[in-house]
Parts: sequence; C-alpha cells; structure tokens
Amino acid sequence: MLPADLDRLSDVYRDGLLHDTLPFWIPRSIDRECGGYLTSLDRDGSILQTDKPVWVQGRLAWLLATLYNTVERRPEWLELARHGLDFINRYGFDTDGRMFFWLTRDGRPLRKRRYLFSEAFAVIALAAYGIAAQDDRAKQQALDLFRLILKYHTTPGLLPPKVDPATRGMKGLAMPMILMVTAQELRKAVNDPLSTEVIDRSIGEIERDFLKPEFRCVLETVGPRGEFWDTFDGRLVCPGHAIEAGWFILEEARLRNNDPRLVRLGTTIIDWSLEIGWDPDYGGVLYYRDARGLPCTEYWHDMKFWWPHNEAIIATLLAWQLTREVKYARWHQLVHDWAYAHFPDPQCGEWFGYLHRDGSLSTPLKGNMWKGPFHLPRMQWYCWQRLAEMQQER
Repeated sequence: MLPADLDRLSDVYRDGLLHDTLPFWIPRSIDRECGGYLTSLDRDGSILQTDKPVWVQGRLAWLLATLYNTVERRPEWLELARHGLDFINRYGFDTDGRMFFWLTRDGRPLRKRRYLFSEAFAVIALAAYGIAAQDDRAKQQALDLFRLILKYHTTPGLLPPKVDPATRGMKGLAMPMILMVTAQELRKAVNDPLSTEVIDRSIGEIERDFLKPEFRCVLETVGPRGEFWDTFDGRLVCPGHAIEAGWFILEEARLRNNDPRLVRLGTTIIDWSLEIGWDPDYGGVLYYRDARGLPCTEYWHDMKFWWPHNEAIIATLLAWQLTREVKYARWHQLVHDWAYAHFPDPQCGEWFGYLHRDGSLSTPLKGNMWKGPFHLPRMQWYCWQRLAEMQQER
C-alpha cells in the first residue's frame, strides 16, 4: 500500500460516509411523528414498511453519537441520537428488563427473540451518547443493561435454548463476538474492570472453542466445551462473522500497543476466513461455507451480502496497519475493489445489500429488518479513522 493510496482511500471512505451514506438515511429515516427511525427503505429511499427493528434503532443512535464524538460536534447528530434513544427507552423494554426485537411504528411490541442483540446495540448507543452528551445516567444505564445481558447469557434456564441441551448442547460464535465489541464500546464511557474482563473471556472462548486448526476455520456453532458436531449446523462457517470477530480481536490488540499474541490470533482468523470464504470463480465473500467442504443447506449460502464485505474491508486494512504485511494490502485492494464494483448504487446512493453469486442484483432495497445504517457507515468511519492515523505516521 503506497502513500498515495492512503490519501485516495481516505477520501473514498470519508466522502462516501459524509456525502453519500448519511444523506441517504438522514433526514428521510427520521420519524418525527412517532419517534425513532424508519429504516425499511426501497432503492430510492421510499418507505417499504413502518415497523421498526429495535436493534437498528440502537445501531443508528450509536453511529450518530460516535460521529459526534470523533468527527465533528454537530448538534444535529447529537439531537438525532437522543431522538432514537428516547424511542428505545419509551417502547423498547419489556417488563423483565429485556428488550423487544420488533415494534410497530408507534412502539407496540410485535416480537421478542431469545437473543440479546437488541440489548447489546442499546448498550453501545447509550455509552456513545453518554460520552457525547456528558450524561452520566446514560452511561450508568449502559452498564446496568450490559450486566443484565451477562446475567441472561450465563444463567442456565433464563433464555430458552435453541435445541434441547440434554440431547445436544450448542453455543454460537455470535455471543462472544458481540460481547467483546459491546464491552469495547462500553469501556470508552465507563471505567469499570468488567469490560476488560468480558473482552478477555470472549477472546479466550473464541480461541479455545471456535477456532479449529484441523479445518482452518472458525465455526459458527460448537458444543458447550467446543465440541465439533458433524451436522449441518456444526460444520457451518460464516466467513463474514469470523472476519468480524477477527478484527474485533485486532482492535483490542491495537488498543494494547499492538499486543503480538492478539495480532497473531486476529490475523489467523482473518487469513483462514478469507481462504475459505473468497469465491474463486466470481470474486467476493460467500455467505456460508461447510468446514469439511460438503454442501451447505442454507439456500443463500453462495450469495454476496453487503456486510461481510464491509467487515473484510475493515479487517484487511487493520491487519495491514498492525503488521505491514504486503498480503493484507493485496487482500484489502481485492475486497475493496470487488465490493465497490458491485454494491454501490450510483443513481440513488448508498449500497445494495443482496447480490447473487455472480454479483448481479437480487433485490434493490436499501433497508429491511436486517440491513440499515450500520455496517457500511461503520466501515467508512472506521477505515477513515485508521487511515488518518497512518497518514500522520508518514
């Protein structure tokens, strides 16, 4: 990666964030009538439905508060972050302290899931807003909610299991991964040793139980002590999830003065995930793979989704920053070029989310219950920040 590349890439990520991604979502997604954000949008930004996924409310509130904290203290960003958190606090919580997953436009509950992701994204939104607004109550709420997540995650019986644990115990990569990054964001706002303790435990669990050298991959699901189940679920690899976990570990390495052990672990995960996940025929990151090279059962296994490419762009850039190994500069260029050749919408802005294996468009929508203003703007913001550091080091 040459010095000129740093300047060019920095412009791509900064300008894409500030002049393309954010203007697509704001103000059209701001619900001034009922509160919160409307994020199920068609290609041109028109509304496809008004139901509100709670985790996307937290994600956008986090993004806006984070931009206020790190880019520019724009009053609009702070007000819009508070706008989302007001909706979450008014309608997002059930009587047991947990959160709903899916609400009507006016905040009536539609669905509550057995997962803890709505809560995790509320934690990071509250933490970022607490910093931005110097609001100690928001910071304390973030810490209290994080403790509640840990209680539900670690107490048997509080959450219904996905399968009968007496027959086949299982756990997923998603929880140590989300706990790690949630604790990283919480730690910015709250000086409590709990965050670093959870980060260390999560990294240890991923390395001990999910990292499988015999398959050169990170499994999506394992037994309670890391057992390998030779089933569809047990062999499942989601390269995007693994890459995301890899760069979360690299971020912790960066914050610990480039801790060499964490750099090795994070880059190993990224190496193996790109090795198994990159499509040798059409390019791009495949959604699912089988650890043994057997057929996948999920019908979207060979599609190209936007978010694994966002995560791979971050991961390869961060790996290059920490190691300066040429292979990561090459991987970054390969992933960046493929993604930017296929996902951006030059007519209406933002990115398409769902492509067929050959890169052709599957659906033109820009937002639904899963895709919203998070993975893409986080990638643009994070890469811009890392490139700014590298520019200063020249």
